[in-house]
Amino acid sequence: MSTAPNPTTSIDAARVLQLAHDTLDVEAAAVLGLKQTLDDSFVQALRLLLTVQGRVVVMGMGKSGHIGRKVAATLASTGTPALFVHPGEASHGDLGMIKPVDVVLAISNSGESDELNVILPLIKRLGAPLVAMTGNPQSTLARYAQVFLSTHVEKEACPLNLAPTASTTAQLALGDALAVALLDARGFKADDFARSHPGGALGRKLLTLVADIMRSGDLVPRVPLTAGFGEVMREMSAKGLGATAVLDADERLRGIFTDGDLRRLIEKGTDLRNVTAAEVMHSNPVTIASSALAVDAAELMERQRITSVLVLDAQGNLCGALNSNDLMRAKVI
Repeated sequence: MSTAPNPTTSIDAARVLQLAHDTLDVEAAAVLGLKQTLDDSFVQALRLLLTVQGRVVVMGMGKSGHIGRKVAATLASTGTPALFVHPGEASHGDLGMIKPVDVVLAISNSGESDELNVILPLIKRLGAPLVAMTGNPQSTLARYAQVFLSTHVEKEACPLNLAPTASTTAQLALGDALAVALLDARGFKADDFARSHPGGALGRKLLTLVADIMRSGDLVPRVPLTAGFGEVMREMSAKGLGATAVLDADERLRGIFTDGDLRRLIEKGTDLRNVTAAEVMHSNPVTIASSALAVDAAELMERQRITSVLVLDAQGNLCGALNSNDLMRAKVI
């Protein structure tokens, strides 16, 4: 009975690395080669996608379909309404998802995908403009398209020159080029991106306000100017912020006392038994507006080398407080 060879003992490390290098070289060349094909057709395609009244409907079969899904997702997340429609499903009812106000972006390396080509006459009859991304300018897909974008590559990275590799990389790169040009033409900014990514790190940084995560009400440590040192320490311990605000009789913020202030007083040998909050507080404390971004609070605290900050409302009244732990819990830092 023969035993199958263990693949881990037959690997030629030098060949493995050479194939990896060759793959990256071929795919890099394929992407760079696209630069030579870009012309006014790219601008025409951008105009169609920029002025579309409906959505950009991306279509593709097989590996081109996988690329199409990513292109549609990138367009949608950068300000261009887009969705992916599978050509095979389009023939069985999903064609109704495409409207005359839409633009169809069809991706196919050969331009002769049966599932895609069978619906091209219907798309034309519908009146939806068609942009083709294909490596074959003489293909059926290219002939039906109002705008043809070449994704031609000299060869695939696959040693057999069969598996879609360089061609799909070229499709992906050209799709990204369209998305980047479109977001620039739309004036799409970082805060626009954040609104379409509220669950991501960038969304949290650009959408989360200080008011969303600050401690408020009874959770904000505060003592009057006349408070004795014992009262100051009890308030700081109870609220767990490592600091307390000091307010005057009109509830206006006058200062702050922190753990750091306590250490410095002890180091000086100060007799703390009879001091008041007014005598040990730090005047003109660092504050931030409740309407500010939480990420701005993080930057302020880092710049000032402090671990907590008091929050003021639009009228300049104390309304909250937060520290670095609050920012970490909100995943702002």
